[in-house]
Amino acid sequence: MGAIAEAMSRFAQPLINATDGSREAVQRALSVSQLCWNLALMPEDSREQSLNDMQPALNMDDQQFQEFKDDLVMPMIRRHHEMFPQMQRQGTADRWDTLGGFGVSPPERRRPVKKYAGTGRNERCPCGSGKKYKVCCGR
Repeated sequence: MGAIAEAMSRFAQPLINATDGSREAVQRALSVSQLCWNLALMPEDSREQSLNDMQPALNMDDQQFQEFKDDLVMPMIRRHHEMFPQMQRQGTADRWDTLGGFGVSPPERRRPVKKYAGTGRNERCPCGSGKKYKVCCGR
């Protein structure tokens, strides 16, 4: 399993543990955890509006929806903030910085170093292999 999947799995674990283990219940728990994950990444003012927009789709009355938010959504958002504090969006944050919680390193930005500087790609490789430089040391 990849680092991102492992992090999301750890995040969702309390909801998964609260299910009866049926496929439907686990799927529902994963869906709710994904919703909470995405809400946790939103700015607070947008988060509240997004939650309110979801109420009709969830078929909950005002009291049920408030309980859903208080008992499930907000604790999961706090959990996300505790587990991945560096993921909170800060305007134009560098995308790789937001993935730091998963142990993902940014791609190295390095220039290719020519092992034999001045050798053309289609010339014989100076290492003596007999191959063209581009398929030998020039890779």
